[in-house]
Amino acid sequence: MKQWTLDQTFTYRDQAVRYRTFGDGPPIVLIHGTPFSSWVWHRIAPHLAHERKVYVYDLPGYGQSEMRDGQDVSLGVQNGALAALLAHWKLDAPDVVAHDFGGATALRAHLIDGCEYRSLTLIDPVAVAPWGSPFVRHVREHAAAFAGLPAYIHAAIVDAYIRGAVSRTISDETLAPYVEPWLGDVGQPAFYRQIAQMDQRYTDEVEARYPQMRCHTQILWGEDDQWIPIERGRHLASLVPGARFQAVPNAGHLMQEDAPEAIVAAVMRWIG
Repeated sequence: MKQWTLDQTFTYRDQAVRYRTFGDGPPIVLIHGTPFSSWVWHRIAPHLAHERKVYVYDLPGYGQSEMRDGQDVSLGVQNGALAALLAHWKLDAPDVVAHDFGGATALRAHLIDGCEYRSLTLIDPVAVAPWGSPFVRHVREHAAAFAGLPAYIHAAIVDAYIRGAVSRTISDETLAPYVEPWLGDVGQPAFYRQIAQMDQRYTDEVEARYPQMRCHTQILWGEDDQWIPIERGRHLASLVPGARFQAVPNAGHLMQEDAPEAIVAAVMRWIG
């Protein structure tokens, strides 16, 4: 994957979670969402690493982390994995940047597991109800049938699905690292597994507790996000005490591709 190798392994509940660090300085942890991997940070991590020690990892069941039959990759386990990783890294209160499902993961780890953050930047997070596209709802009802699709049809579905997260037109070469983990005998069922386990109850569990947030929080939202309307972001900001909300023009749900410079600028300003 274009020399993006997560070269270290942490074992969580008997499964391998792959991670990597960049740079030196105060810690900052970057958490990806679905259906992505830590590759979403490839344009961002090198810039942050000039001043910070950057931690990236692939959620259990995603990217270079272990994928296997019967695996629980739901939001119900991702916060525990994050809490365990922070303990493994000996990070008491890092700055955290989280996107999509990574946002829900960071919020749950903070409110359920007691993880403390120096600051939190949320990028188009899955956080307030309702969420889940018509495609997600359909796959959840027919996950087994989708897992058995011919490989070329599956590849076309993943391609079209991820393109829908980006506001601009991206090349096949740019898209390939996003699609690659979900291909093959292991990746294809893993793709539908994580969709089948999407459940709004995991955000419902913590949504009423957002007024109890204990860290400085900023929320970035792509104005052209076709997956989660920007109104959800404004509503989330109204629930979190002192939250700063920033709409990012010409950016869709995958802001890391549409406007990586906006993320770097906002994060550096916020943590500075």
